[in-house]
Amino acid sequence: MTTLFDPVTLGAIPAANRIAMAPLTRNRSPGAVPGALVADYYAQRASAGLIITEGTAITHQGQGYADVPGLYAPEQLAGWRRVTDRVHDKGGRIVTQLWHVGRVSHDTLQPAGASPVAPSAVSAQAKTYLVNADGSGSFAETSAPRALDLSEIPGILDDYRRAAKAAVEEAGFDGVEIHGANGYLVDQFLRAGSNRRTDAYGGSIENRARFLFEVVDAVTEGAGRGRVGIRLSPVTPANDASDPEPQPLFEHVARGLGSRGLAYVHVIEGATGGPRDYRQGARDFDYAAFKTAYRDAGGEGAWMLNNGYDAELAKRAVESGAADLVAFGRLFIANPDLVERLKKGLPLNEPDRKTFYGGGEKGYTDYPFAA
Repeated sequence: MTTLFDPVTLGAIPAANRIAMAPLTRNRSPGAVPGALVADYYAQRASAGLIITEGTAITHQGQGYADVPGLYAPEQLAGWRRVTDRVHDKGGRIVTQLWHVGRVSHDTLQPAGASPVAPSAVSAQAKTYLVNADGSGSFAETSAPRALDLSEIPGILDDYRRAAKAAVEEAGFDGVEIHGANGYLVDQFLRAGSNRRTDAYGGSIENRARFLFEVVDAVTEGAGRGRVGIRLSPVTPANDASDPEPQPLFEHVARGLGSRGLAYVHVIEGATGGPRDYRQGARDFDYAAFKTAYRDAGGEGAWMLNNGYDAELAKRAVESGAADLVAFGRLFIANPDLVERLKKGLPLNEPDRKTFYGGGEKGYTDYPFAA
C-alpha cells in the first residue's frame, strides 16, 4: 500500500515523500528580492517532498502585493539561486510558482502607477497588501483594471516563457508551477464572472480556456516537459472568482492538459482556506470526474490535493489513490519539520496569524523544531 511517506516522481522531479509545502504569500521580500531570511525559511522546510514557493511575479506588471518576490530582474534571480542552493544542499526539491495577478493589484504597485490589467475592465471585490510610508503593512481595495488589448497577449505569454526559463536555468529551481487558481490572471480568463470578452479569448468555454493552454505551452517551452505543474481551484470564490458552471469548464481544462506533459496538477478543493465542500453553481463539484477527464485524455502527471488536510485525511487520500501527494499550507508555516511530526505523530505548533504577512523572523523562521 502506498503511504504518505513513500517517494514519488513528478514528471522529471523526484520527491522523497508525498507531502508538499503549498505556496504561501509571506511578504518578506522588499524590492521583490528574496534575501537571506527567505533562504533560511525554505531551507528549514527542505524535508518536504516538494516545496512550492510563494507566488512569484513574472513581471513588474504581474505584481499584486507589496514585498512579494519576482523573477524579472537579475538580483531577484540571484536571490532565488541562494534559496534553491540551500534547499538542494539539504536534499530537498523546490519549484517556484509563476504569478501574474491580473486585476488583483493596486496602481501604486504597477509600473509608473498604471492600472492593473485583466481580461475585462471588471474590478475585483478583493483586497491587496500594501506597505505604508511608516513601514507598517495594511490591506487596501484593489484598483480598477483595464482590459488587455488582443495585441498585448503574446507579450504576456513571452513573459511567462522567459520567467520559466530563467527560473530553471538561472535560479536553479527543479521546475515551476503555473498559478492558475484563486482569481488571478489565468483564472480570470477562465471564469465568466471576470471574462466579458467577445474576441477569441472570451465567450465560450473553449475561448475562455485558450489563454490557460497558451500559458502552459509557453511555460513548458521555457522550463521543459516534466518540469511544469499547474494549480487550479475549480470552485473557490477567492479574489472574486466566479463561474456559474465550473464542472464543464474545468473538465474541458483537464482534457486539454492531458496531452501537455505536466509534472503534476495541483487542485484546491472547495474555497481556498475555507470550507472544503464550498459550491459554485447549481451542484456540487465532482472532483473525481475532473481527475478522470485528465487521465482519460492521457494525463500522467501526479495528482496533488490541497485545502484543509490534516494527517489522517491526507493519509487516506494517498492510500486510497485519490491523491498522489497532498499539499499543506498553514501547518508548514508553524512546523518547519512537518514531515517528521506527521510521521511520528508528534504535536504540532500553532501558527501565529498576526505574523502571516510582512515582518521579520518572528512567525517566519523562529518556530521550534521537535526535540
